[in-house]
Amino acid sequence: MRLSRFAALSSSLLLAASAALFGAGQAAAAQADFGYVALGDSYSSGVGAGNYDSGSGNCKRTTRAYPALWAAAHSPQTFSFTACSGARTGDVLANQLAPLNSGTDLVSITIGGNDAGFSDVMTTCVLQSESTCVNRVNQAKAYVDSTLPGQLDQVYNAIDSRSPGAHVVVLGYPRFYKLNGTCTTGLTEGERAAINGAADHLNAAIAKRAANHGFTFPSVAGAFTGHEICSGNAWLHSVNWLNIGESYHPTAAGQSGGYLPAFTNAA
Repeated sequence: MRLSRFAALSSSLLLAASAALFGAGQAAAAQADFGYVALGDSYSSGVGAGNYDSGSGNCKRTTRAYPALWAAAHSPQTFSFTACSGARTGDVLANQLAPLNSGTDLVSITIGGNDAGFSDVMTTCVLQSESTCVNRVNQAKAYVDSTLPGQLDQVYNAIDSRSPGAHVVVLGYPRFYKLNGTCTTGLTEGERAAINGAADHLNAAIAKRAANHGFTFPSVAGAFTGHEICSGNAWLHSVNWLNIGESYHPTAAGQSGGYLPAFTNAA
């Protein structure tokens, strides 16, 4: 695990301030540029949180997403927000890496869910039988085992190549459902359990690849416990036929109460 560059910068500022008290007067010298780049898919762009930046188009970035919330609270010298709704690993490689350079100190990313077929899994489970849903979940898990690790390696290698000194925080995905919760209609408990299991399976694969690259993986599952769909206090949208793209994405509370603390503690 790499040392947090933001923590290192904070320590250097503290030391410089202390030195100034003793006549060194060099605190300003510690004010090196601190660059943060936020990559990834809709869970990083903030789909589901609303208040989207019209300039981001279909990427649907928002100031309510955890990268923008962290940047607003910590004021990095530079902040580049390239995460985009619907992104797969290939999209990150093709479209999101330009801001990375040798001076980048901190990188965050969520990626892998779309590669594994997240949208199709949820559509299948909502519209078809339990057995069909479970079969589709198992197909996604097989993809996570066979193909996704190599795709993640390509992304992580590219980040490391462009920004070898950066502290990289890789975040995963929450479990979607509280089992035996408040929901009385919709998916069966078997479908909900299968989907939760797939989320755990995906997170385990992402965490392993992140660790192998020396990146940090803070789980968000704990933060969302008690705030899943069917919990009565959900931080995730259930299926929304009026705005289907926001279905199964964190609300603004999910970004600020779930993703932001996990990222802040790891940054």
